Amino acid sequence: MRVLVTGAKGQLGYDVLQVLAARGIEGIAADIGEFDITDEGATLRFISSCRPDAVIHCAAYTAVDRAEDEPERCRLINETGTAHIAAACRETGAKLVYVSTDYVFPGTGDTPYEADSPTGPLSVYGKTKLAGELAVRRLADKHFIVRTSWAFGRNGNNFVRTMLRLGKERKEINVVNDQIGSPTYTADLAPLLCDMAVTEKYGTYHATNEGFCSWAEFAKAIFDLAGYDTVVNPVTTAQYDAKAHRPANSRLSKASLDQAGFKRLPGWKDALGRYLKSDEKSFLY
Repeated sequence: MRVLVTGAKGQLGYDVLQVLAARGIEGIAADIGEFDITDEGATLRFISSCRPDAVIHCAAYTAVDRAEDEPERCRLINETGTAHIAAACRETGAKLVYVSTDYVFPGTGDTPYEADSPTGPLSVYGKTKLAGELAVRRLADKHFIVRTSWAFGRNGNNFVRTMLRLGKERKEINVVNDQIGSPTYTADLAPLLCDMAVTEKYGTYHATNEGFCSWAEFAKAIFDLAGYDTVVNPVTTAQYDAKAHRPANSRLSKASLDQAGFKRLPGWKDALGRYLKSDEKSFLY
């Protein structure tokens, strides 16, 4: 089996390639240096030339606040680029695993969203990722849409690294406490994406590490496990005043995984502990 991984230099793409290699599956790493997903012709030529059995599409525009100032650029990558990938998969017969986000939901209430719950994104980023989902459904018959949230991994910047950097610089820090979701370790998500790619259990799924918390609770857990004495001051979203609107409720139900027979990911605190241990030389000293 051959699997093409877009966004290969990012957190998730990097881990997907590691999993494929460990399983003896040929992984084809692709990033902007290999082809530009916003170029339809280049996308089709590249995918046609390597003839993958599956494409795990991790590439995306993920700068949530900057997207409010660059809506066309964000849409070009997340919607148009994804449509090009989906069309090429249809043309070549490849399966498509599209990584989406909790930001496709409006974030109301406190009940976990099911895979078929009504969407209603609040931000440019969320709207473009939802548009990407629609393109995948329209253009690629053999597809998996996997929504995740609050990703952190070894190969890139993320909330954990930001907190640890700030924890070294400050005695206390303000962190939002009224947005609830699930941190997701990319090293845990990657094996699930690879599991899906070898099946024909197509559809829409939610996949995060188990358990829910606020960003403030997540930050406190980071400092506790890292041995920092940094104080976390909980603040509201309104007090934080970010440019992009974010969902207050990012809880995602994993019933879709259960129904398809896929294994849920471990708890987020367990994942965080493993992440800090595996990468401690990068930021704990």
